[in-house]
Amino acid sequence: MPLTEAGIHAAALRLIDEDGVEALTMRKLATALDANPMSLYHHVPNKEAVLRGVTRMVGAQFRTVTLQDAPWQERIRLLATDFRTLAHRHPKLMAYSFSNQPDFIQADDPFWIALTAIVAAAGVPRSEVPQTAALMVAVVIGVLAAELNGSLHQWANLMPPGPGPEEDGAADAQSRSTDALPEGPDQDHMFRLVMDTLITGLESRLTRRTVNRTS
Repeated sequence: MPLTEAGIHAAALRLIDEDGVEALTMRKLATALDANPMSLYHHVPNKEAVLRGVTRMVGAQFRTVTLQDAPWQERIRLLATDFRTLAHRHPKLMAYSFSNQPDFIQADDPFWIALTAIVAAAGVPRSEVPQTAALMVAVVIGVLAAELNGSLHQWANLMPPGPGPEEDGAADAQSRSTDALPEGPDQDHMFRLVMDTLITGLESRLTRRTVNRTS
């Protein structure tokens, strides 16, 4: 089959899903495509261009929220959940993109279009929509990055300082906390908590704005 950009990006994604971004080379990619390595350069200039193309291809798979008549709070939860699902579908690529590709979200991406529309529907002034959306993206991506690299699980298992072993019930409490460590926290629950916090914060800000405007 003749080489195409789409075919190169699809093969690169398969290799990244298997072995990670660091293991991807133009030579390995050519082998996977049964092609001469030099022939790849007629379609993509280098590995970085391949990674940008793969990221854009995966971003285009994002499912746009269609609940136009639902409350904005429900729409933004669904949007974030869908984005999280996509991140966990290609964790190695997305972890790399979160840390190394600040431009992986573009103005014409389905995710950004949907997010800014929801933020505007919530009542955020048009001039503040990009900043508000950007902050929400930063929080969600930070949480997802911590999920994908295992940091969130580790941090959530850091028990706060408690009563000394000489105090009543301390030994039992320590035993219960130790028994719980292998399972770790429910990351689905933690993600819902993050979204609840973001939504509550935006609701509070919009309420204060309304009160200040009418007072």
